Amino acid sequence: MAPSGGPRYTGPALGGDDVSFDAVGLGNAIMDALVRVDDSVIAELGLTRGQMHPVNHDTWHAAYERVSQLGIQVYSGGSCANTVQTLGLLGGRVLYCGQIGDDQYGEMYTRSMLEVCGVHALKTTNLHATGKCLSLISAADGERTMLTDLGAAVHLPTIGDFAEHVRKAKVLHLTGYLFLGGPVRDAAFEAVEVARAAGVPISLDVADPFVARTIPHDIVDLLKNYVDICFLNREEAEIITELEPERAVELLGSWCTSAVVKLGGAGSLVRQDGVTHRIPVFPVKVADTTGAGDAYAGGFLYGWLHGWPAERCGELGSRVAALTVGQVGAVCRDRDAVAAARSLVVDR
Repeated sequence: MAPSGGPRYTGPALGGDDVSFDAVGLGNAIMDALVRVDDSVIAELGLTRGQMHPVNHDTWHAAYERVSQLGIQVYSGGSCANTVQTLGLLGGRVLYCGQIGDDQYGEMYTRSMLEVCGVHALKTTNLHATGKCLSLISAADGERTMLTDLGAAVHLPTIGDFAEHVRKAKVLHLTGYLFLGGPVRDAAFEAVEVARAAGVPISLDVADPFVARTIPHDIVDLLKNYVDICFLNREEAEIITELEPERAVELLGSWCTSAVVKLGGAGSLVRQDGVTHRIPVFPVKVADTTGAGDAYAGGFLYGWLHGWPAERCGELGSRVAALTVGQVGAVCRDRDAVAAARSLVVDR
């Protein structure tokens, strides 16, 4: 244990100087606790249905105790990690950096990342507990309402030696959560500057309407000046652009090389090279919407990394998102199902 309590890398060897990754991601490393509830529980807890609520440790545990008898399932999570793991399951060579605590949740998070990606660039601190998110899944329609205690995740002060992996990557993926505040905000801007100086494309998923409402000017600045590929859902796009989705994706496409607006059950819009493509959804019985947008981004980026046209990137994103929605948990770990979804797009 490091006496200073500062972040340290404790993972497997990542290889020599010549090792590079298709995609690297920097995000808030959060353990997800998922549970199906009636909407009355969400109302009882005073939460806004379908949104993320930042809370402290005590508030999180009070809500956890309220639903602890309903069958909670625990998985590694965080929007960026979900996308990176999806890319890894599709066959991409990926690396994820975030900060965890020196605790049981941190150990669980590390094991989960290794199972999917084989390597990780997680930093560990003994000053803060691993972040955690309680995801309340509506029994009525699978919509998720989240309570998030970010813990160690937001206290990452610098990307350190992860910078070298950013420089060599084909794309850097980030999420809007990073820019809300705390030391990790500076680490995120450090990653942006490293990528920009090295000519590495940057992908950003705004990730939550809460982010768009809280730091709209920061998000607009990032999209206009730094980001090459952006992902927003309908509400986020409307907040950021003050336009309806069809007009919003046009504006976003003038800022970024590729722009995606996800429309839930209505599919998605992809704007690239001045053309908007409408991508359908692939029907599935909804079990849990947690991570659907993250999975979409992973599928889209896989296609983008392989030089696919925009509509095929969107199709794979949509197919992988459907797999995620059809199960409980933010990442579909059924490698055969993920491979089959990829083959449907590759082989047609």
